[in-house]
Amino acid sequence: MVLPASLLALASVQVFAQTTDAASTTSRAEVKAETRAAVKAGTIPKGQSGSEKADTGAPSTTPRAEVKADTKAAVKAGAIPKGQAAPEGATQTGPSTANRAEVKADTKAAVKAGEIPRGESNVTKQ
Repeated sequence: MVLPASLLALASVQVFAQTTDAASTTSRAEVKAETRAAVKAGTIPKGQSGSEKADTGAPSTTPRAEVKADTKAAVKAGAIPKGQAAPEGATQTGPSTANRAEVKADTKAAVKAGEIPRGESNVTKQ
Protein backbone atom coordinates (compact mmCIF):
# COMPACT_ATOMS: atom_id res chain seq x y z
CA MET A 1 0.00 0.00 0.00
CA VAL A 2 2.86 2.38 0.82
CA LEU A 3 4.79 1.53 -2.33
CA PRO A 4 2.06 2.60 -4.85
CA ALA A 5 1.54 5.89 -2.99
CA SER A 6 5.26 6.71 -3.03
CA LEU A 7 5.53 5.79 -6.73
CA LEU A 8 2.57 8.07 -7.49
CA ALA A 9 4.20 10.93 -5.54
CA LEU A 10 7.53 10.43 -7.32
CA ALA A 11 5.86 10.38 -10.73
CA SER A 12 3.88 13.56 -10.03
CA VAL A 13 7.05 15.39 -8.91
CA GLN A 14 8.85 14.39 -12.11
CA VAL A 15 5.91 15.49 -14.27
CA PHE A 16 5.73 18.84 -12.47
CA ALA A 17 9.48 19.37 -12.91
CA GLN A 18 9.25 18.65 -16.64
CA THR A 19 6.34 21.05 -17.18
CA THR A 20 8.11 23.81 -15.25
CA ASP A 21 11.25 23.50 -17.36
CA ALA A 22 9.25 23.52 -20.60
CA ALA A 23 7.20 26.56 -19.54
CA SER A 24 10.21 28.84 -18.90
CA THR A 25 11.29 29.73 -22.41
CA THR A 26 12.52 33.25 -21.66
CA SER A 27 16.24 33.53 -21.21
CA ARG A 28 17.98 35.21 -18.32
CA ALA A 29 19.03 38.10 -20.54
CA GLU A 30 15.42 38.67 -21.61
CA VAL A 31 14.20 38.70 -18.02
CA LYS A 32 16.94 41.16 -17.03
CA ALA A 33 16.06 43.42 -19.97
CA GLU A 34 12.36 43.37 -19.01
CA THR A 35 13.26 44.24 -15.41
CA ARG A 36 15.49 47.15 -16.50
CA ALA A 37 12.69 48.47 -18.72
CA ALA A 38 10.16 48.22 -15.87
CA VAL A 39 12.49 50.05 -13.46
CA LYS A 40 13.12 52.76 -16.05
CA ALA A 41 9.37 53.13 -16.66
CA GLY A 42 8.79 53.46 -12.91
CA THR A 43 6.48 50.45 -12.55
CA ILE A 44 8.80 48.78 -10.01
CA PRO A 45 9.19 50.79 -6.77
CA LYS A 46 12.67 51.40 -5.41
CA GLY A 47 13.58 50.83 -1.78
CA GLN A 48 10.89 51.25 0.85
CA SER A 49 9.10 54.07 -0.89
CA GLY A 50 6.17 51.96 -2.04
CA SER A 51 4.50 52.11 -5.42
CA GLU A 52 3.44 55.74 -5.25
CA LYS A 53 5.72 58.71 -4.90
CA ALA A 54 5.06 60.99 -1.96
CA ASP A 55 3.82 64.45 -2.87
CA THR A 56 6.27 66.82 -1.22
CA GLY A 57 4.63 69.92 -2.64
CA ALA A 58 6.48 72.87 -4.07
CA PRO A 59 10.14 73.31 -3.20
CA SER A 60 10.94 75.77 -0.44
CA THR A 61 11.66 79.34 -1.46
CA THR A 62 13.16 80.27 1.93
CA PRO A 63 16.95 80.53 1.89
CA ARG A 64 18.85 78.00 4.01
CA ALA A 65 20.45 80.72 6.14
CA GLU A 66 17.02 82.11 7.04
CA VAL A 67 15.70 78.65 8.00
CA LYS A 68 18.76 78.05 10.19
CA ALA A 69 18.33 81.45 11.86
CA ASP A 70 14.63 80.76 12.54
CA THR A 71 15.47 77.37 14.02
CA LYS A 72 18.19 78.84 16.22
CA ALA A 73 15.76 81.51 17.50
CA ALA A 74 13.09 78.87 18.23
CA VAL A 75 15.57 76.74 20.19
CA LYS A 76 16.68 79.78 22.16
CA ALA A 77 13.05 80.69 22.93
CA GLY A 78 12.38 77.12 24.11
CA ALA A 79 9.89 76.30 21.36
CA ILE A 80 11.92 73.28 20.23
CA PRO A 81 12.67 70.77 23.01
CA LYS A 82 16.13 69.23 23.26
CA GLY A 83 16.80 65.51 23.60
CA GLN A 84 14.08 63.24 24.88
CA ALA A 85 11.60 65.90 25.80
CA ALA A 86 8.59 65.39 28.01
CA PRO A 87 5.26 64.62 26.34
CA GLU A 88 3.26 67.54 25.02
CA GLY A 89 1.45 69.38 27.79
CA ALA A 90 3.86 68.27 30.51
CA THR A 91 5.88 70.92 32.25
CA GLN A 92 9.49 70.56 33.23
CA THR A 93 10.01 71.54 36.84
CA GLY A 94 13.78 71.26 37.02
CA PRO A 95 16.06 68.71 38.64
CA SER A 96 14.76 66.44 41.37
CA THR A 97 15.50 67.32 44.96
CA ALA A 98 14.76 63.82 46.30
CA ASN A 99 17.66 61.50 47.09
CA ARG A 100 17.84 57.89 45.92
CA ALA A 101 16.37 56.43 49.12
CA GLU A 102 13.32 58.73 48.94
CA VAL A 103 12.69 57.82 45.30
CA LYS A 104 12.94 54.10 46.07
CA ALA A 105 10.54 54.47 49.03
CA ASP A 106 8.02 56.42 46.91
CA THR A 107 8.21 53.80 44.15
CA LYS A 108 7.72 50.95 46.62
CA ALA A 109 4.66 52.69 48.11
CA ALA A 110 3.20 53.32 44.63
CA VAL A 111 3.65 49.65 43.66
CA LYS A 112 2.01 48.54 46.93
CA ALA A 113 -0.92 50.93 46.34
CA GLY A 114 -1.39 49.57 42.79
CA GLU A 115 -0.56 52.85 41.09
CA ILE A 116 2.16 51.27 38.94
CA PRO A 117 0.94 48.53 36.57
CA ARG A 118 2.72 45.18 36.58
CA GLY A 119 3.52 42.93 33.64
CA GLU A 120 2.52 43.30 30.02
CA SER A 121 -1.21 42.82 30.55
CA ASN A 122 -1.62 46.39 31.77
CA VAL A 123 0.31 48.02 28.92
CA THR A 124 -1.90 49.97 26.54
CA LYS A 125 -1.28 49.61 22.82
CA GLN A 126 -0.26 52.75 21.02
